[in-house]
Amino acid sequence: MKVNNRINTGMSNSTNHNSIAEEPVIGITMGDPAGIGPEVVVKALADPAIRRCAKFIVFGMDEQLRYAADKAEIEPFWGRHQHEKISRDYPHKVVVADYDEFSVPPWIREPTDIAGAASLKFCTDAIDAAQRDIIDAVVTAPINKTSWKLAGSHWPGHTEMFAKLCKSPRKAMMFVAGPLKLALATIHEALFEVRHKFTIGRVFEPIDLLNTALKEYFDIENPKIGVAALNPHAGENGQFGDEEQRIISPAILMAQGQGIDCFGPIPADTLFLRAVQGEFDGVVAMYHDQGMIPVKLLAFDKAVNVTIGLPIIRTSPAHGTAFDIAGKNIADPSSMMEAIKVAVQMVQTKKKSEVRSEK
Repeated sequence: MKVNNRINTGMSNSTNHNSIAEEPVIGITMGDPAGIGPEVVVKALADPAIRRCAKFIVFGMDEQLRYAADKAEIEPFWGRHQHEKISRDYPHKVVVADYDEFSVPPWIREPTDIAGAASLKFCTDAIDAAQRDIIDAVVTAPINKTSWKLAGSHWPGHTEMFAKLCKSPRKAMMFVAGPLKLALATIHEALFEVRHKFTIGRVFEPIDLLNTALKEYFDIENPKIGVAALNPHAGENGQFGDEEQRIISPAILMAQGQGIDCFGPIPADTLFLRAVQGEFDGVVAMYHDQGMIPVKLLAFDKAVNVTIGLPIIRTSPAHGTAFDIAGKNIADPSSMMEAIKVAVQMVQTKKKSEVRSEK
């Protein structure tokens, strides 16, 4: 049975749930201070409909956020507190956990070690806050991988950091793009290198994790998942490659053996259309661009990245730091707004599921 999973951005009429204490508390990391993160965070939270759906703690720099607000002619609407003393019970709807020990001049629009160190600290502290139940979810503004490397990061990006700090051996990148919910079997790997890391487990894992995520976070009772082929025409019985027979089909059989309702391998040139038309609740793509092209076509400005397989909820806009437009007040906050909405929905759905299981 499919359940309507539209995101409710308004508060309940119930008196109990109107109290601030009952609202979800969403942590937002500001991202690279030299990128568009401060701007899209300020613009997203300036929307009254967004602020009505939760309380927010922004892990970032008050100075940078105020600079972005001034550029956008937005009156600051948040409280400020020291990041060392964050709490779930702030009296403000929006509070900035300020990292004033970092200083990144507003004219810097390129990767730097100080910006990398700051954005790393925002993330590690937000993860810790989620693990201690101070916040219910983490929404991450874009970081720059070069900045992280300059700062000495052990992690190439958010996904790897979250998995390591959450001690999650299994993880997958999922994207929500309008009607399409999609997980990737392989992520940031050269296309010609995919074949060397392409295993039955690499295909089974995102099927399994996507199935669980659709149930727990999107309230789809019995998800139907379409699994993409790797080769043209699903290999045409081995004429164009045998990965469908050796790897993808066995992974699908494993998933079916676990009770997962999944189908394939389906030629990618038809699978995404079938999913958008409602035949499938989710899709597993085999490599990065196979999945990201339909995601960006469907929702370039509103796609949301979700890391599944973690014990905490993490969403992110599906775009980068955009140094070229940072500081110009032209960044579109739509993807950040959608990432916040999806995080709120995931929190609400998870809590409802937990209440049902306790009865």
